[in-house]
Amino acid sequence: MRKPGYVFTPYEAPNQTPFEYLFDIFSELVTHTSGDVDEALDWLNVLDKEYKLTSDEYTMEDFIEDLKKKGYLREEIQPDGKGQLSITAKTERVIRKNAMDQIFGNIRKSGAGNHKSKKSGVGDEATGEFRAFQFGDSFENIAVTESLKNAQINNGIGEFRLTEQDLVIEDTHHKSQMSTVLMIDISHSMILYGEDRITPAKKVAMALAELITTSYPKDTLDVIVFGNDAWPIKIKDLPYLNVGPYHTNTVAGLELAMDILRRKRNTNKQIFMITDGKPSCLRLPDGQYYKNSNGFDQMIVEKCYNMAAQARKMHIPITTFMIAQDPYLQSFVEQFTQSNKGKAFYTGLKGLGEMIFHDYETNRKKRIN
Repeated sequence: MRKPGYVFTPYEAPNQTPFEYLFDIFSELVTHTSGDVDEALDWLNVLDKEYKLTSDEYTMEDFIEDLKKKGYLREEIQPDGKGQLSITAKTERVIRKNAMDQIFGNIRKSGAGNHKSKKSGVGDEATGEFRAFQFGDSFENIAVTESLKNAQINNGIGEFRLTEQDLVIEDTHHKSQMSTVLMIDISHSMILYGEDRITPAKKVAMALAELITTSYPKDTLDVIVFGNDAWPIKIKDLPYLNVGPYHTNTVAGLELAMDILRRKRNTNKQIFMITDGKPSCLRLPDGQYYKNSNGFDQMIVEKCYNMAAQARKMHIPITTFMIAQDPYLQSFVEQFTQSNKGKAFYTGLKGLGEMIFHDYETNRKKRIN
């Protein structure tokens, strides 16, 4: 008699075509190069020489031609008459989806529902409790067995009658909408000391954008970047995001985020802020910049604390993701978080996406006063 147990077989890599295999690498490289196709292809050629990614049957030229034919690349004519390759909207969507698969690998697209809360109401997740039918309730939520049982108890079994008073609804969790602003620090320190912090931050932004637009279509997501100033960017422009020779004007980012959320109709609002350094810049009323990179400038940090407190009064929690682990930053983040009554995470680059998703899942619940 054969004993029950497990049968282990050798691992086989997914069956990919040469194009699919190269495209996975190319999409990763073009994210790192902020959409620079020529630089991404240069890196791909370097990798090809070292690891023999192509063959005589499928060359790098074949791959580039397929990228064009499949609509992933387009050639734009420059003023000097030369052609330049650039990615298309189709490639931008693929990059966002890849980012979501990498960071939120266990998430799958679901129905067009909103966010669960502890309150009962219109939703698609049963609470396990029943209540009397009310005008406006969906007939889909009628608990047939319980309703028939009530009809027999209330009207007897001799002549069966089912009235409105007999109907019972299986209650569901109320679901609400969420408006989120994601702030991304693009100051020079995001690539300082040879550490690339902007690419992981950019991937998280793309993953969050793809998650919200596919799984929570009734939610809103606005993305803003902040350096010396702050400005909004479109989701489609995330792959091209890069740092600049900027200081960190956290106040400008918060002001813009709060202004965006002030105009949203949703009750539930939140700010995610990804940064790696202390605030070091303010824009003065006369339009001039006040900058100080040496330690904590009291005027700048106090303004940040005031903005955090102002967001709290507007019932907008701020979750700060500090992607640097310098001990001297902790006191500022703790004071900032205390002023807002929000949340803070001190983290390296690994695991940033999982933590943002966990906090998104937590904060999306409707608050009960």
